[in-house]
Amino acid sequence: MKRFIYIFAFTWMVIQVSAQEKIFTLEDLIPGGNSYTNFTPKTAYRVQWYGDDLIFPDKEEIFLANPKKPDEKKSLLTKAALNTLLKQTNLEISQLSFTTINNKPLAAIRIPTENKQVYLDLKHKTLAFETTFRQEWENADFCPKNKETAYTKKNNLYIDREGQTITVAEDTDEAIVYGQAVHRNEFGITKGTFWSPEGNYLAFYRMDESMVGNYPLVDISAREAQLKNNKYPMAGMTSHEVTLGIYNLSSKTTTYLKTGEPKDHYLTNISWDPNEKFIYIAELNRGQNQLQLNKYDVETGEKALTLFEEQHDKYVEPQHPLQFLKNFPDRFIWQSQRSGYNHLYLYDTSGKLILQLTSGNYSVTNSIGLDIAEKNVFIVTNELNPIEFQAYKVALKTGNKTQLTFEAGVHQPNINLSGNYMIDRYSNLDTPLNIDLISTEKPKPVRLQTAKNPYLGYAMPTISLGAIKAADGKTDIFYHLVKPVNFDSSKKYPVVIYVYGGPHSQGIKNNWLGSVRGWDIYMAQKGYVVFSLDNRGTSNRGADFENITHRQLGIIETADQMEGVKYLQSLPYVDADRIGVHGWSYGGFMTANLMLRHPETFKAGVAGGPVIDWKYYEIMYGERYMDTPEENPEGYAQTDMNNLAGNLKGHFLIIHGDEDPTVVWQNSLSFLKACIKARTYPDYFVYPGHGHNMIGPDRVHLHEKITRYFEDYLK
Repeated sequence: MKRFIYIFAFTWMVIQVSAQEKIFTLEDLIPGGNSYTNFTPKTAYRVQWYGDDLIFPDKEEIFLANPKKPDEKKSLLTKAALNTLLKQTNLEISQLSFTTINNKPLAAIRIPTENKQVYLDLKHKTLAFETTFRQEWENADFCPKNKETAYTKKNNLYIDREGQTITVAEDTDEAIVYGQAVHRNEFGITKGTFWSPEGNYLAFYRMDESMVGNYPLVDISAREAQLKNNKYPMAGMTSHEVTLGIYNLSSKTTTYLKTGEPKDHYLTNISWDPNEKFIYIAELNRGQNQLQLNKYDVETGEKALTLFEEQHDKYVEPQHPLQFLKNFPDRFIWQSQRSGYNHLYLYDTSGKLILQLTSGNYSVTNSIGLDIAEKNVFIVTNELNPIEFQAYKVALKTGNKTQLTFEAGVHQPNINLSGNYMIDRYSNLDTPLNIDLISTEKPKPVRLQTAKNPYLGYAMPTISLGAIKAADGKTDIFYHLVKPVNFDSSKKYPVVIYVYGGPHSQGIKNNWLGSVRGWDIYMAQKGYVVFSLDNRGTSNRGADFENITHRQLGIIETADQMEGVKYLQSLPYVDADRIGVHGWSYGGFMTANLMLRHPETFKAGVAGGPVIDWKYYEIMYGERYMDTPEENPEGYAQTDMNNLAGNLKGHFLIIHGDEDPTVVWQNSLSFLKACIKARTYPDYFVYPGHGHNMIGPDRVHLHEKITRYFEDYLK
């Protein structure tokens, strides 16, 4: 943990500015802008694995190479040859664009005009099979084993089998939801269907929301505005009830697991064992401080075994399904923060701990996969530096760890089918993108591709990474600092602090441009210093670092952000009388905290989609970090921005989408009411028809609106 202190004792620089260089528009830098994609680092080929071989595809041709001789590329398939193949099915493509399937020698090409997806054996130039998909399908989940697709329409669940529809679960009650993500996508839940390894069963969530009140959203696009009810259980209120069904494709019957009482618990990290006889669920109580890993019989739905339990006085938060070993189906890898940091544990299916695979004061941030012999698991950690991520292999027999990547920065490795090579995509502050080939036996990188700097020819600011002490005086917290274009050390510049600061976030990394956003560059071009800091409460720094904010969201985070302000005020080129702040969602909440708790410091602020009062936020997230309003009345009162409305002094703009289903509109409207009562005067702007974020061209408009506000009141 000491190494980074020396690494960041100096400033890292990006390309110096020339007066003749071009300037950016928001269309260049903001997603939704017409030219935004021009400024993403790109390489000539999107190199990827095809089994154990490398393939280099472009729009007209696919090249193949053995990883032992990556420079000896051979033509594998041309677009013309592929269209000749596709004539068998009366299909045609205009350019080569495909997805490889799980590193196996199989590739999928989607042809939207025909609602078809074709699967190819590229090496043998044959069509493996084709499937149908339809635009109206939602949550489509394709199973390569049985070549069938599970999908939802409205709240019901179906399977497409060679064009025939199989009904898995239907209900006329709109409060009953099948096959979709539950618990508002918390606990790493991103989907609602789970195919068994051989495709003989489909597990699916059933969510009963009938006991949850309807929260009204209004669609103003109709001639007469229409009500759009949204099930939104708020902290302390009645929650929905979730069960897990197992559909047997052979018997066409469904068995629901007997997960028992209380029904408002959380069913997470759904995992099939390789033999399809059991399914595993990490179950949490509603208080989220007790976890059981339970094993259920697929045929009967009965609980077979509780393998182990985990407890914490604040919260337990499982994020990852079990990672089973195919060659040893009675063993699996479990990820947990039980030691204080996220690490890997090797268990057997009786619940016996065989070996803690990783340990130490760092986090395993990604488990990439196993080699084909299942002797090693490949991982990414921030062991050497909290803002850098390197790849390792870990021996399952001993836990011995071997470092595979060494260049400073953020690495995103992908192993081949055998696990003896990896493609490593990495960047750092001044490296847009390098793609290396690395042997996992003798890790010496071979450069495959390098992306050009997409900003060449444009006036770029200077960007630096660094660390300061948190408000506790001992914990290192990291920042990036963007100096204005054409920086003059003799001048005083206004500052905009961009803040998020909430759980599940790490905004400061040593990747391309140090995680600086396009709008930050735009503001630097306009003559602002832009600053961002990861306070305590953000992720990948261990449980104590993250959960210190428990029951008092915004308090510790604000104290740490103010240490960043003190650092800025110490810089001779910063105008301490012109400091602004901007953030969205949790960052909007943090913007409100900073503006209202330190009104003497901030001249202007813009809060987007802000949480104002945590009692208006949803159960899963809200109760994890704040407990219920009944359990923590002091914490809810302390963190309610409405209680601070009378402190407002600077110019404060709040922006909200009127159909926001995540941070409901009631939050910012309640703040307006509190300000009216307190005789303070915020500004307000609404994006009609938008949810929690503005998308498409309206996102460019949003950033122009934010920019103008700072230009009017800060510059």
